[in-house]
Amino acid sequence: MAINKAMKMALKALSYPDLDVKKTYKIQRQMNNAAHPYLKSLYKMWDHKIPSMDHDIPVRIFLPKGKEDCDMKGVLIFFHGGGFVIGNIDSYSNVCANMANQTEHIVVSVDYRLAPEYPFPSAPEDCYAVTREIFLDSTLFNIPTEKITLIGDSAGGNLAAVVSLMARDRKEFLPRKQILLYPSTWNDHSETSPFTSIHEFGTDYLLTAKRINDYLDLYQGSKEDRNNPYFAPLLASDLSKQPDTLIITAGYDPLRDEGEAYGKKLHDFGNNVEVYRMKDALHGFFSLPKRFVHVKRSYELINRFLNMKDKDTQNT
Repeated sequence: MAINKAMKMALKALSYPDLDVKKTYKIQRQMNNAAHPYLKSLYKMWDHKIPSMDHDIPVRIFLPKGKEDCDMKGVLIFFHGGGFVIGNIDSYSNVCANMANQTEHIVVSVDYRLAPEYPFPSAPEDCYAVTREIFLDSTLFNIPTEKITLIGDSAGGNLAAVVSLMARDRKEFLPRKQILLYPSTWNDHSETSPFTSIHEFGTDYLLTAKRINDYLDLYQGSKEDRNNPYFAPLLASDLSKQPDTLIITAGYDPLRDEGEAYGKKLHDFGNNVEVYRMKDALHGFFSLPKRFVHVKRSYELINRFLNMKDKDTQNT
């Protein structure tokens, strides 16, 4: 169902075009946590910490309901959204519990460090460290590495793509599949952006171009970071040897075009890619309750992708 005039007016009122993220991100964190309550008793989950250099990285592990360890289809390593500034494993627990149940996979949600307290490259390094630990220690879940998939939404989609690039470059492991949900892949969301979706949907559709720019300003450690492909993976000059990829974008999302452009560039470098645009959807729809049609359709696509054998995956 297309967005009607009344809905557009409501979205405009909720978009807060003058919100200064740089001054209010701490309040946003508190509001984000309050808006996503969860009950541990409803989930089959446990918390764990993975050591990395000079700190431990918290992760939350979710198991599907009614499944024994031997029945798990695989592992999903999940990186949450929030512009690299807000969000955590608590605010995404409902999403991850549903993900485990819908896919019959173990879900490992990574509580990477947030900017601006920990600017780039803290987040990708944390995500890489957790992924490396899971790939290199087969006893953790007793699941073959070919059944381990990276997945993330928005900023988390960026991190999933970046971890795949880092894995190829560092040659320690290489994921076979990745799922990028309306990912952030570019470094400029101002009036000079080359992407039409930024100009068409950069105001009045909840996530604004200004807010995206503010998040990236907080995320960067220096201006030079903006040109680093681990900051904006669409900048990578070489996207060869990347995992089979499913990209799902949202029709009314300012990040729509850069996510789809990343899929095209992956394809151009010889990778197996599926790109699906979720019609009439807004950025962040994957966090909606499971009854919503866009969430249901996403899991149809995700499960089909996860159940594909490598030889069955086609370039699209």
